[in-house]
Amino acid sequence: MSDNRDAYVQKMKAKLDEWDAEIDRLEAVARQHKAEAQQTYQEKVAALKEQRDSVREELDNVRQAGESAWQDLKGGFENAAKSLGEAIQSAQSKFS
Repeated sequence: MSDNRDAYVQKMKAKLDEWDAEIDRLEAVARQHKAEAQQTYQEKVAALKEQRDSVREELDNVRQAGESAWQDLKGGFENAAKSLGEAIQSAQSKFS
């Protein structure tokens, strides 16, 4: 694996770890709400986890890609990661 790709993958793994922590925090907030609101929040957290897993899969594809292909896959990963980041921000504003 090239140093450039390895550094990129490590940076993105760190970002995913940050998002994991934020999703865990949102899940804790969801548990503190009344039953009817709790259901909605738990559904949102479940959707975030599903989206996070998809982003993680995209990153694995980047990591495993050949030297010439990883740059092409990087764009798809970045789009998925951007979407996840926006979804987390949206949930943060709704959970607050």
